[in-house]
Amino acid sequence: MTQLQQRPLILASTSAYRRQLLERLHLPFSVVASDVDETPLPNETPEYIACRLALAKARSVAERYPNAVVIGSDQVADLDGQALGKPGTHTRAVAQLQAMRGKTVVFQTAMAVVCLATGFTQTELAQVKVKFRDLSDAQIEAYLLAERPYDCAGSAKSEGLGIALLERIDNDDPTALVGLPLIRTCRLIEAAGIRVL
Repeated sequence: MTQLQQRPLILASTSAYRRQLLERLHLPFSVVASDVDETPLPNETPEYIACRLALAKARSVAERYPNAVVIGSDQVADLDGQALGKPGTHTRAVAQLQAMRGKTVVFQTAMAVVCLATGFTQTELAQVKVKFRDLSDAQIEAYLLAERPYDCAGSAKSEGLGIALLERIDNDDPTALVGLPLIRTCRLIEAAGIRVL
């Protein structure tokens, strides 16, 4: 094993969803919170927000751990060019789901891998098109009370009961919708020197 392959792997996120996804790779890794302000900047597109924040999170943690390979990720729901982030409250979650019913939403999931010691920096974007069912207010309310997805972009957990909100999912990586596209993650961390298999 080379020096590079022995570098620590860090997930720059406290998201339980991303941690569970990364655990699928059976690699030792640490979780370190980034200190990035996630407020969108004026005139940013949803895909740009996701890419900027994923890279900012990875760089923020990499500055504290320059010898590590650091993964950053961010997800923004894109409804006709309007960015929908984590609702945070029940009222905002209701408004998000009402706005999305019957429509196709693009979940922009960006990831970045950074290793300052080697100068490695790469960002990729996974786009997932999700068609929502034409849900009634009662269905929206029942879902939110059952799952309380207030920490999820777009107010829906496709890996849970949220799948009942959807008519179809169109993407090239089934893990991207949950928050960390593992196909791209494998490719990027291997390029950064972490052997997955």
